[in-house]
Amino acid sequence: MSSIRQQALDCRDAAQVIATLGSEAKRALLRDMAAALEAQCAAVLVANARDMRQAAMNGVQGVMLDRLRLDETRVTGVANALREVAELPDPVGVVTRRETRPNGLSIERVRIPLGVIVMIYEARPNVTADAAALCLMAGNGVILRGGTEAIHSNTAIAGALRSALEAHGIPAAALTLVEDLRRETMIELLQLSDIVDLAIPRGGEGLIRFVAEHARVPVIKHYKGVCHLYVDRAADPALALDLLIDGKTTRPGVCNALETLLVHRDIAAAFLPAAAASLQQHGVQLRGCERSRALVPSMSAASEDDYAAEFLDLILAVRVIDDLDAAIEHIRRHGSDHTEVIATRDEGAAQRFVQALRCAVVMVNASSRFSDGGELGLGAEIGISTTRLHAYGPMGAESLTVERFVVRGEGQVRHPQSRT
Repeated sequence: MSSIRQQALDCRDAAQVIATLGSEAKRALLRDMAAALEAQCAAVLVANARDMRQAAMNGVQGVMLDRLRLDETRVTGVANALREVAELPDPVGVVTRRETRPNGLSIERVRIPLGVIVMIYEARPNVTADAAALCLMAGNGVILRGGTEAIHSNTAIAGALRSALEAHGIPAAALTLVEDLRRETMIELLQLSDIVDLAIPRGGEGLIRFVAEHARVPVIKHYKGVCHLYVDRAADPALALDLLIDGKTTRPGVCNALETLLVHRDIAAAFLPAAAASLQQHGVQLRGCERSRALVPSMSAASEDDYAAEFLDLILAVRVIDDLDAAIEHIRRHGSDHTEVIATRDEGAAQRFVQALRCAVVMVNASSRFSDGGELGLGAEIGISTTRLHAYGPMGAESLTVERFVVRGEGQVRHPQSRT
């Protein structure tokens, strides 16, 4: 038996222990995980410094290096995210529907854990704790497979969390960190359809495609975030500018950052030069269409590929469009079903925008940066699903459960004439 298969089997056995824990036991476990992480902060930072040095030597820089970096404040933030998950409603055992059939059968739909969840991710060490917390709160075992660039950070964080599991008498395999980072091992893990119940890749487009192409287990994709802001002709210019600056400049390297600005032609002459000046003060490089460049001559020319790009950097594609329908058509063509934003005081235009787009999150007069599990009340998120399966959009603990039917009767049979 291969090592990874044995690890998965051990995780499945441990998941059955987690599934039996009551709400308060899980809450206590997560709180102690947070405390253990803070207690081992120094060791985590030493491990992270090692990863940072190696990443810098490999040419990683800018926002990608920032994703990897930990400090005391960020470790505290990760620990607090664990505590936030501990305070969330427990989704396991929740009855979502109850009815009595004419034949007297009582029918309930009840949430239960998925089982074993594989999380495959890159760069961000905080995902190690976030994914563990959400999976455990939902009664699941979790297998974590991070990237090479964060292996020491992930190992230190997982070690702290596993110490809390052991202190609670729970098999440490409930939180399994894969340390064999060969692609062959990842492929084998993704093909354990008799053990693994769900795989969630979180990272670049290449990683997600690789997982989807090799998996024999169900996959929920956290695909790229090509997020648009459409500034309607009825927009409040000051409000629209605030949404633009917040969405593009606060953390350009995250998936809910804006990548494209669409401006209605009727307000482009007034809005776009002022917006461009503000963006350029924040160091944003603009790439625009001919009409955009006529209004902002310093803007570079945009290629068609730029409108489908997830830059994850201080780069923004810009287009002046004719009307709301043209904005919707552009988003349908170039978007990634992640998050779309409209700035408008016209309720009819807002409703048309909401109804016409099928993206996971749609915002009306609110920043794209709110497309986040914590901001939407889920606590830490395990990802933002752009796959229309049982979960779509930011995924919290509830998204890591499924509904099953529980039927209670008093001896009813479907064919009474079959009785002897």
